[in-house]
Amino acid sequence: MSSQDPPPATSTQKQKQSESLVNLLAEASRFYRKAYNELFSGLITEWEPESSTNTPDYMLFGWHLFLTLRSRSPELFKDLVSCIHGLVAVLAILLVHVPAKFRTFTIEGSSHLIKQTEKGVDLIASLCHNYHTSEECLKEMMDKSHKAIEEVFSMKALSASECKTENLDKIDTDRLMYFKGLIDMECFQSNLEKMEKLCNSNNCEAELDFKLILTNNDYIPCAENLSRDSTNLGCSKCAFETLASPTKTIKNMLTVPSSPLSPTNGGSVKIVQMTPITSAMTTAKWLREVISSLPEKPSSKLQQLMSSCDRDLTNAVTERVSIVLEAIFPTKSSADRGGSLGLNCANAFDTLWADARKMEASKLYYRVLEAICRAELQNSNVNNLTPLLSNERFHRCLIACSAELVLATHKTVIMMFPAVLESTGLTSFDLSKIIENFVRHEETLPRELKRHLNSLEEQILESMAWEKGSSLYNSLIVARPSVASEINRFGLLAESMPSLDDLVARQNIHIEGLPATPSKKRAAGRDDNADPRSPKRPCNESRSTVVEHNLQTPPPKQCHMVLTSLKAKCHPLQSTFASPTVSNPVGGNEKCADVTIQIFFSKILKLAAIRIRNLCERIQYMEQTERVYNVFKQILDQQTTLFFNRHIDQLILCCLYGVAKVCQLELSFREILNNYKKEAQCKPEVFLSIYIGSRNHNGVLISRHVDIITFYNEVFVPAAKPFLVSLISSGTRPEDKKNASGQVPGSPKLSPFPNLPDMSPKKVSASHNVYVSPLRQTKMDLLLSPSSRSFYACIGEGTHAYQSPSKDLAAINSRLNYNGRRVNSRLNFDMVCLMLTLLL
Repeated sequence: MSSQDPPPATSTQKQKQSESLVNLLAEASRFYRKAYNELFSGLITEWEPESSTNTPDYMLFGWHLFLTLRSRSPELFKDLVSCIHGLVAVLAILLVHVPAKFRTFTIEGSSHLIKQTEKGVDLIASLCHNYHTSEECLKEMMDKSHKAIEEVFSMKALSASECKTENLDKIDTDRLMYFKGLIDMECFQSNLEKMEKLCNSNNCEAELDFKLILTNNDYIPCAENLSRDSTNLGCSKCAFETLASPTKTIKNMLTVPSSPLSPTNGGSVKIVQMTPITSAMTTAKWLREVISSLPEKPSSKLQQLMSSCDRDLTNAVTERVSIVLEAIFPTKSSADRGGSLGLNCANAFDTLWADARKMEASKLYYRVLEAICRAELQNSNVNNLTPLLSNERFHRCLIACSAELVLATHKTVIMMFPAVLESTGLTSFDLSKIIENFVRHEETLPRELKRHLNSLEEQILESMAWEKGSSLYNSLIVARPSVASEINRFGLLAESMPSLDDLVARQNIHIEGLPATPSKKRAAGRDDNADPRSPKRPCNESRSTVVEHNLQTPPPKQCHMVLTSLKAKCHPLQSTFASPTVSNPVGGNEKCADVTIQIFFSKILKLAAIRIRNLCERIQYMEQTERVYNVFKQILDQQTTLFFNRHIDQLILCCLYGVAKVCQLELSFREILNNYKKEAQCKPEVFLSIYIGSRNHNGVLISRHVDIITFYNEVFVPAAKPFLVSLISSGTRPEDKKNASGQVPGSPKLSPFPNLPDMSPKKVSASHNVYVSPLRQTKMDLLLSPSSRSFYACIGEGTHAYQSPSKDLAAINSRLNYNGRRVNSRLNFDMVCLMLTLLL
C-alpha cells in the first residue's frame, strides 16, 4: 500500500465510534437528568449543598441500573434510541419504588401521566406518550431491568397488583412488577453501594467510564465537540483526570441549572426545544408507525412491475435484499459460523436487534423502490423498467441508503458512515446518485433524516468522491478522456463491485431458502446492459488498457455546466446507473458517463457557490463572490485534476486568495484561514495537509503533503494562472470597480448567482441575524402596479402609516444597529415590514 492511501479504515472507524459513543452517552445523561428532575423533586443544586434529601441517591441508583443493563447488552445500548428506552424503563421502575412524597406531581390531573384505564393510570403508556417510545420495546427493557435486579440483589419480582403500597395508589398495576426492600430506607444505601461496585467491576471495555458523564456537567461541552474536531480528545482526557478522585460524590456534581422563568408569564409557558433526543425519538416514531406497519414483502403493485419486465425479477430482488442486509447487519451467529465480518467483527449486532433493523430497512427499500418505479414510468423517455430493475448497482445503493437511514434513526455508533458502503461493495459516489431521488420519492421522510442525507451528500461532494478508488473516476475517464492519464498514473479507478456470491462467501451468510455455498449460476452482481469495462462487472482488463481505449476516443464537446438540476431531472435513473460507456438512452451522442458527471459537477458547483458566498460574506468582500465562483467553475471544468485526492474547500480558499491578489485587495491568507475556521465544515487537515504527489524513495512510494500556502504556490497558481489573469482584463482593479454594477445607491444588490436558488430564509446581514424569506405569490400579485418602475415585496405592515419603504428599512436598521441599552424584547416580524426593492 502506498503512503498516499488513506489510513486503515479500522482505526479511523474505531476512533469515530469512540467519539460518537461519548456523544451518545452524554446526550443520554442529559435526557435522564432532565426527565428525572421533571418527575422527582428535591434535586440538590450548588445553592443547596447541605440538603438532606435522598433524591440524588435515587437518581444515581437509576443511572447505575442503566449501566448494569448496558454491561449485559453492550451491543444493544450502542444506539441512542435503545438507550432512551432503557432510561425510560429505569424511570418507570423508580416511579413504582421511590416514595410518592418525592414526586413533583400528584396522580390526579397530572400532565405526566395522562393515559388512563379502568383500573387507574397506565404508567407505561403514559411514559411512552411523553417520550415517544415504543410500548413493546419499553416492556422488553423493563423485563431486562427486572432480571438484572433479581440477579444482583437476589430478590424475587412480585406482581405489583399483589402489593399494597402508597406508590401504586391509583395506578394500573397489571403490567408492573415490584421488589420489596429495593429502596427501603434501612437497606437503600447498601443496595446503592452494591450497585456502584458492580458497575465499577463491569467497566472492563477499555472505554471511558460512562457514569462520570452523568456526574460532571463540565465534561459534556467537550463531548459535544468531539465529532467536529478529534483534537478535542485531549479536553475529554483532562476532564476525566479531574474526576479520578474517589472522594468526588454525586451530590456536588448533579447540578442542573434551571432555565429562567419568563417575567411576563411567571414561567407558565413551556418552550419545547428540538434536542437530539427529541429529534431521535420522533424520527424513531416515524419509522415505527409509518415503515414498520408496512408488509414484509413487496406490494402487489411492485410485484406486478417486477414481473412485467423482460423476465420476472421478483425473486432476484427479494433474494438480493436478504443478502445485502445480512452483510450490512452482521450478527453474532454469522461470526460463530466463521464469517469474516471485517470492520464489524468485534461489533456484531445482537440478533434480535439486527433482525428488527433488517426488517425496517427492507420495508423502507420496497416502499421507495415502488415510488421510483411509478415515477420512472411517467418519464416520457422510459417505456421499459427492465434496464433499471436489473441494475445491480442501483438496487444496492437503494438498499444501502435505506439501511443508513435506519441506522441514523436509531443513532447507532456500531456502524458509522461509510461502513454501510464497505459492507455492500459500493463507493460514496455510487450512493450520491440515489440520495436526491430517495428524498424526492419518500414524502414522509422526517426533516432530521433529510438533513442526515444532505450531510452525507455534502461529505461525498466535498472530498469522499475524490478519494482513490472512487467510482467517480470510472465515469470521469469516459466523460473527460483528457484526464485519463492522470487517473491511470495515480491508480484512482475503482475496483470491481463484488458480486452477491462474493458477499455470501465473504460473510458466510446463510439466508433461509438459499444454498449455503455460493451458486455459480447466480451472477447477481451482473448488469445485463453493463459494459465489460464497467465497474459493475469484474474487469479482466488492466487499468492501463482502459485508459488507452479512452485516449483513442475523441474528447467530447465541453458542455457549459448550468447550475440547475432541471436538465438532470429529465434523465431517467437508468442513465445515471448504466455503464459509463453505454450511450445515453434518452438520445444524442453523449454517453451515460457524460450525464453522470454533468449532474455531479452541477451539485459541486451549487455547494461551492454556497460556501463561497458564506466565506466572502464573513470576510466582508461580497463584491468578489461571483469572481471567486467563476474561477472555481473554470477550474472544475478545465483543470479537473486539481480536485483529485483533495477537498473542494482547498480549491475555494485558493481561488479566494488568487482573486484577492489579482484585484489588489489587502487580504492575507491568514485572514482567510481565520475566517474559514469559523465555518461549520472546517477541519484543520483541510489547510494543513494537502496531497501534492508522490515520490519513490528506495523502492517505497512516499506521498507528499504540504500546507495550503505551499500548495497554492507550487500547484494551484501554475494551473489556475490563466483564469486569474483573465480577471485583470475584466476591470477588477479597485479604481475600475466604482459604480461598475450601475445600481442605484441604496438599492439591494442583485444576487451574485442568478441561477442558484436562494436559500430560504436567506441571511441578509453579515453582522446581525437578520433573515428574509420570499413573499408568497398571492400577496405579491396584490402589490404589483403596472405603472410602477419598482415592485415592493412586503410582509406585515409598515412601521408607520404611509411611510416609504426606504424609511421603513432605515428604521429597522437603526433598531438592529442600536448600541445603547439592550431591550429585553423580541422583534415581532408580524408587526414589522421587511421590504425588498426589485428594480426593473
